[in-house]
Amino acid sequence: MIAVVTQRELVTYIFNYLETIVVKLNRKMSLGLLLLSLVSCGSIEFPGVYKLTVQQGNIVSQEMIDKLKPGMTRAQIQFVLGNPVLADSFDSERWNYIYTIAYPDQPIIKQELIIVFENDRLIRFEGDYVPSSANTSDQS
Repeated sequence: MIAVVTQRELVTYIFNYLETIVVKLNRKMSLGLLLLSLVSCGSIEFPGVYKLTVQQGNIVSQEMIDKLKPGMTRAQIQFVLGNPVLADSFDSERWNYIYTIAYPDQPIIKQELIIVFENDRLIRFEGDYVPSSANTSDQS
């Protein structure tokens, strides 16, 4: 048995089918345009936008470094330098003082000071800082 379909029913069916295709395409195109606009916003620099200088960690001055002497206790070191940014949980005889500064459109500057203890007394420090007495002896 063959079903008889009127011309009007056929046109309505085709119109509804095309409408669902268009709606699906619109959703996909809208989603694509949204993703494209979000991705492109990350690479555009807006004029007049203020960029912050970001400082993190412990600021360690040359004056602080010059106060460090072998044999100082942990409390004395903490009084001079403040709390360390990183107290190594695997090595309790080591404290790390890390300072970073990020200026806009420039590479990040990182300075590190490592304090090494033995029997809760300072035995040495390492890193990017040098005592003033070492600087003057190097120049002579």
